[in-house]
Amino acid sequence: MFWVVDAKYVKDYQVWIRFNDNTEKIIDLKDKVLSDQRKIFLPLRNPDYFKKVIFNPESDTIEWPNGADIAPETLYQM
Repeated sequence: MFWVVDAKYVKDYQVWIRFNDNTEKIIDLKDKVLSDQRKIFLPLRNPDYFKKVIFNPESDTIEWPNGADIAPETLYQM
């Protein structure tokens, strides 16, 4: 089982992520954000809003102020 232990916004729709196995990745979420039609993901299409991504240690993944998040397992596979 994988979970996020640290994350930072990089640029555009990219986020640097470190997982619990010390794997580090820069993940480009542009396709995910622009193709996901769920209402909670719509604000993330705005690059200024996307930049507000944070690592939430309580949920072990990344999230945005509106509650949008992406499962750590999904991120690890990207």
